[in-house]
Amino acid sequence: MNVAELAEQEIARYGEHGRVLFEGRELTNTEMDREARKLGTALRELGVKRGDRVMIQAPNCPEVVQSFQAIWKIGAVVVPVNYLIAEDETAHIYSDSGAETLISNSMFLPKIDACRARAPAVKNVILIDTEAPRSDLYGWKLVENSPDKLDFVRTDDDELAALIYTAGTTGRPKGVMHSHYGLCSNAQMVADTITLPEGMVSILILPLCHMYGIGSMNASYVRGGGRAIILPSFDVEKLFAAIETHRGNLVAAVPTMYVYMLLYPEPKKYDLSSMRWWVSGSSALAVETWKNFRAKYGFEIIEGWGLTEAGATNCCNPLDGPVKVGSIGQPMRGTEMRVVDSDGNKIPPGQEGELIIRSTALMQGYWNRPEETAEILRDGWVYSGDVGYVDEDGYYFITDRKKDLIIKAGENIHPREIEEVLFAHPKVSEAAVVGIKDDIYGEDIKAFVVLKPGMQATEAEITEHCKARLKDFKSPKELQFMEALPKNLLGKVLRKELRGMR
Repeated sequence: MNVAELAEQEIARYGEHGRVLFEGRELTNTEMDREARKLGTALRELGVKRGDRVMIQAPNCPEVVQSFQAIWKIGAVVVPVNYLIAEDETAHIYSDSGAETLISNSMFLPKIDACRARAPAVKNVILIDTEAPRSDLYGWKLVENSPDKLDFVRTDDDELAALIYTAGTTGRPKGVMHSHYGLCSNAQMVADTITLPEGMVSILILPLCHMYGIGSMNASYVRGGGRAIILPSFDVEKLFAAIETHRGNLVAAVPTMYVYMLLYPEPKKYDLSSMRWWVSGSSALAVETWKNFRAKYGFEIIEGWGLTEAGATNCCNPLDGPVKVGSIGQPMRGTEMRVVDSDGNKIPPGQEGELIIRSTALMQGYWNRPEETAEILRDGWVYSGDVGYVDEDGYYFITDRKKDLIIKAGENIHPREIEEVLFAHPKVSEAAVVGIKDDIYGEDIKAFVVLKPGMQATEAEITEHCKARLKDFKSPKELQFMEALPKNLLGKVLRKELRGMR
């Protein structure tokens, strides 16, 4: 099955209806499909063949959604590129993926030119937003002038559909290979688990260069009948205005976005009463963030969790059932999860170990990296690298990343435990904790803290707050105030950068 069939099946089930609204421009589902077919024809005319990789490097907009569909319709492989990452990482993706074609935006031309110099195989560049300013570029008129008749490629289930590069929080990005069947399975799992009504209005703020956003997009086709209000980037004011104007029902976001919503000074400015579901994923949601959001806005955040290597949506609290604050919820339908010890043996509820996942939505492996694939994909299970436990009710809890554990005098210390204490300080907006080298203990603890706007605090004040709630052994040895924490596009803290700050 070709994953692009999900969108075509949605049209067959619901007929023509408003599908996408972007900056005052509305397109129906059939208009989106027609434009995707025209783009598919244009790509074929440029020589793109079945199995070829095609990169998309642009903020969210209708043309990006159309690009996914076009690439899949002709049997090619989507390679989403995070448009905010540095030139070195971008050039690596250009070269590593072997792509010859790029769909992008004129604002990125300086970076594109620099990266093409290092990856000369990229010969076709199509710009979404402009006419071609040079002879070596194509403007979107190439698509507008193309016919909308396109032969749909019926791909095999195990054919490669997407090459999604990891965010690179711990090293150079790796290409995660997802098949057509895997993406379709993931979309069906999400739709079956998170049962939502037809005709729902979603506000799309997740970047479509990340598996979390791609999975949400594909699940919306399975659910069907709804509208997506696309925002090109995250902005609290624009998000809240869109909810009020379009009577939004659902937002899928990441914890950092909720932190920024809590900092918004006018919680009653917009009517958010139409909202029913505020979903959080990608990284751990602090308990204090959950509590403060409910207190400020009256809504409960629904936390979930997943890995790019496993489809990014693997576990979630029930939308209309008992939510356990601090838990990532229960596995999606069709997903198995376990907590295992260092030898891969299943351990009982309440005991900490590594979370592993098995489902039909798992990656096929890392692109051209068989050794690293073998490390994470074993006997049909993906080893997440996350440490946590499952309770007697089958709810999973993550305590930290294995790589982030601080080993002080032989004792494992979870940075998240300390971060939760820091978040509880009334002046603290964000916090992150890392291990630092120590001559006596081997490692000790350093905290990085961002204060709320207009707040002032001393290092001693924050440290005393920690000592009152933690053993001295777990209190930060060092503390550094920051204006902002370094993050990737989805708001995950880049701890490798923090570890380098001395």
